[in-house]
Order: sequence, then structure tokens, then C-alpha cells
Amino acid sequence: MKTGGRSKGTPNKVTGQLKDAILEAAKQAGGDAGMVGYLKTQAAANPGPFMALLGKVLPMQVTGENGGALVVEIKRFAD
Repeated sequence: MKTGGRSKGTPNKVTGQLKDAILEAAKQAGGDAGMVGYLKTQAAANPGPFMALLGKVLPMQVTGENGGALVVEIKRFAD
């Protein structure tokens, strides 16, 4: 039986504060464009790490309309 400390499921206060600080830093780094501007800059300058980050936030399984198969359309534009 555990005694003392946080109750099970209670988030760590320091972890939450660090996350908030990181998000605020990204907003400020993006200037007028905010966090989106910062992330666009990082996507262009550091595509590998940006794609790894993208992989962390996308759903693990993607399905198509109404849960069916995913349909991918590739459109080519004339040069």
C-alpha cells in the first residue's frame, strides 16, 4: 500500500509547468505568426525531426470515410 505523495492519476505539477513553458516559448519564437509560424520554420529547416514530431501527434491508425478503407488520391499539376 502506497503512503504519501500524489494520488494515482494526478499529473505531475512540474511536468505540466514545463509543457506550458515550452508551448509559450514556441509561440514567442514564431513572432507575429505565433506557434504555427515557428513550426512552419522548423518544418522547412529541420524536416527529419519535424516529421518525427508529426508522427507523434498523428493518430496511430488512419481510416477512411465511415471507418472504411483509406483512399489516397494523387493529383499531378502541370509544370
